[in-house]
Amino acid sequence: MRFDSYHPAINLIYFVSAIGLALSFNHPVFVAVSYVCAFAYSVKLNGKKALIFNLCLIPFIVLYSLIYSSYNHFGVTNIRQNFIGNEITLESVIYGLVIGVIAASVIMYMSCVFAVFSSDKVVYLFGKISPKLSLFLSIVLRSAPRIKKYAGRINTAQKGIGMSPSQGSLFMRFKNACRLISVLITWVLENFVESAQSMKCRGYSLKGRTAFSIYRFDNRDRSFVVTIFLLLTITGAGWALDQTGIYYDPKIIMNDVTPLSYLFYAAYAALLLLPMILQIAGELKYKRLINEV
Repeated sequence: MRFDSYHPAINLIYFVSAIGLALSFNHPVFVAVSYVCAFAYSVKLNGKKALIFNLCLIPFIVLYSLIYSSYNHFGVTNIRQNFIGNEITLESVIYGLVIGVIAASVIMYMSCVFAVFSSDKVVYLFGKISPKLSLFLSIVLRSAPRIKKYAGRINTAQKGIGMSPSQGSLFMRFKNACRLISVLITWVLENFVESAQSMKCRGYSLKGRTAFSIYRFDNRDRSFVVTIFLLLTITGAGWALDQTGIYYDPKIIMNDVTPLSYLFYAAYAALLLLPMILQIAGELKYKRLINEV
């Protein structure tokens, strides 16, 4: 059973929790759990393209750590001096890695958001609260895959006349790439204006407007809510017991890992992996039923 088949409110609760906790924790174990779970779920949803994209984020994480440690000087464990004579410390390098991994985790979760949330879900969730915000978000989510498709069409057309970013000298490639981006930006702006005017003509911004919805909050959704809040409670207990705290300045200090700590780690991992576990279980059940027929 795919996670996008659940009620939109369930999708929103999960992603707000996952992204919020990923941004809140800087403990290495929790950061690693966030990264691994985000990596696995994005690959499960988006396949090979997500795998390549996620692997390409790793060099940027390392690069950010090196830049961060070169310009932020704290810690007591000196490694070496950079080219301008500033000391690079182990603590600043590790903290830079932690920030980079957190940012990568959030980016991967956002790719999952684009895969799970459709424009009708956004309209359903925010239509009554803020119609203008709902319209803006639905247009953005709907345009993301269309922009990629339209960029491919522009590139194909330019390649036919020898003006593709992959053709010509280095200067010509740069010039062709700028031309492609210019055309794409123009199309995006025109598409946004046309979509907004179309929705306005349909009376989308009128007060008291209602919308058709096919979503129903059933027992499956209630079970998911109970489970996710149970796991959130256990994770919150770990925060209350200071199992998520760590200091990087002036040296790395964190509480000892106890048998109870593994409970908090497991609960946090189960919380983040819950949609993927449900989807895998649903796929296995479907295959078993097909084999029985």
